[in-house]
Amino acid sequence: ARKRQRYVEKDGKCNVQHGNVRETYRYLTDIFTTLVDLKWRFSLLIFILAYALTWLFFGLIWWVIAYSRGDLEHLGDHSWTPCVNNLNGFVSAFLFSIETETTIGYGHRVITDTCPEGIVLLLLQAILGSMVNAFMVGCMFVKISQPNKRAETLVFSSHAVVSLRDDRLCLMFRVGDLRDSHIVEASIRAKLIQSKQTQEGEFIPLDQTDLSVGFETGDDRLFLVSPLIISHEIDERSPFWDVSRGQLERDDFEIVVILEGMVEAT
Repeated sequence: ARKRQRYVEKDGKCNVQHGNVRETYRYLTDIFTTLVDLKWRFSLLIFILAYALTWLFFGLIWWVIAYSRGDLEHLGDHSWTPCVNNLNGFVSAFLFSIETETTIGYGHRVITDTCPEGIVLLLLQAILGSMVNAFMVGCMFVKISQPNKRAETLVFSSHAVVSLRDDRLCLMFRVGDLRDSHIVEASIRAKLIQSKQTQEGEFIPLDQTDLSVGFETGDDRLFLVSPLIISHEIDERSPFWDVSRGQLERDDFEIVVILEGMVEAT
């Protein structure tokens, strides 16, 4: 069999690469989806940087406040009330920033009530820290719960067959679910991907044509408890109606099957 370049791989990944994208700013306007679509190594890197840079930024501000108030010049002076007790340098300011944003609160370094700028900064860091937590944790949760892993336990037959069923010629394949938790409101559809030329001479690459798998009768809505046979009847409305067996073996086309539904557990 000759090697064909697939439009959609067997694992469901679309074999399409985007190039010459000029308006790249659109990816930043939808930053949440952009982060979810990134590879895991980049997502983890951004996750770590988001927290590390926030801690460093606020740690630097805490150190600047202590330096500008003269707290670092009165270390050990018990008559002096600093903005933050036991803050004696940038490292301790960085640790205090981590304790504030993560609400650890070890108790050794604590803000005093004689520092209004510190109180304002404490409020800002607490609010911003909550926003960073909500954004990054939400992003990681969505990335973990993406349905591509659930699809690993949905099994399609390795080959499709054309055969008679009830004296009608049909294209058939099977699909089954390996898990005990069912796919709720499962529906299936099929697309024929094939380049074609119109009657006006226009060439359409990768044209998509619907293959009926029971939309009119409701058979496309599946009760996927046991393996099911999905059938496409080759009638006058089918794109395979005028195709012979020899032409079917020679033609360059692809059938993409799309199964959609909700996971019962989630």
